Amino acid sequence: MYLFKIPPIFPWFYPTLCWNGERSKNIIYLTFDDGPVPGVTDAILDILASYGINATFFCVGENIQKNPDLFERILQEGHMVGNHTYHHLDGWKHKVDEYIGDILECREIMAKYGFSYDLHFFRPPYGRLKNIVIRKIQTEYRIIMWDVLSYDYSSRLTRDIMLRNTIQHTDGGSIVIFHDSEKTKGTTPFLISQYIDHFIEMNYEFSTINRLFLPN
Repeated sequence: MYLFKIPPIFPWFYPTLCWNGERSKNIIYLTFDDGPVPGVTDAILDILASYGINATFFCVGENIQKNPDLFERILQEGHMVGNHTYHHLDGWKHKVDEYIGDILECREIMAKYGFSYDLHFFRPPYGRLKNIVIRKIQTEYRIIMWDVLSYDYSSRLTRDIMLRNTIQHTDGGSIVIFHDSEKTKGTTPFLISQYIDHFIEMNYEFSTINRLFLPN
C-alpha cells in the first residue's frame, strides 16, 4: 500500500509536529531527504536554480562529511537545511540517548560547514520517532514531517505513477518529500522538473520550511 498522502490520523496523534503549511495559500514546500549525494543533489540544485526556486534539504551528517562542497553549495544558493541525524537512524530501533547523540553529531557537522541559523529543523528518518525524543528535542528543534510522499525511491513504481500521484495529492501548504539519495539518481530530477512545471502553470509558489515560522 502506497500512502502518497498522509492520513489525518497521524497529525491528530502528533499535533505538535509540523505536517503542512496554511491550506489557504498556494504555496508548496519542497523538501529533499538523505543527501548530499553527488550525481543527484547537484542535479537537483541545477534544476531548482533554473526555476529560481529554493527548497529545504534534510541532510544526513555522514553525507555532509563526505561531500562538504555540496552542502556548502546548498547553503550558498539560498536553500534551507535541516538535520536528518548523522547515520540515518531509525528512531524506533535506537536508545534515546544514542539517537539524540546522533542528532547532535549531525548538528555539529552542519555548523562546521557553514550552517548558522536561529531556527533548527529536524526530520526523523523513516518518520519514526519515540514520544520521549519528541519531548526532549522540541525546545531546540522544529520537527518537520510531511503530508505528501513521492515514493521516488521505489523500484516497484514507474516514474509516471510517482509523478501522477504526487501531483494529485498536493494541496496548498503541502510539505512534499523527494530524496537526493543514491537510489533516486534516475528518478528525482525527472520528477521534480515535471512536478514544478505543473504547479507553476497552476500559479503555485515554492518556498522553504523556515518561511512557515516567520512573522506574517
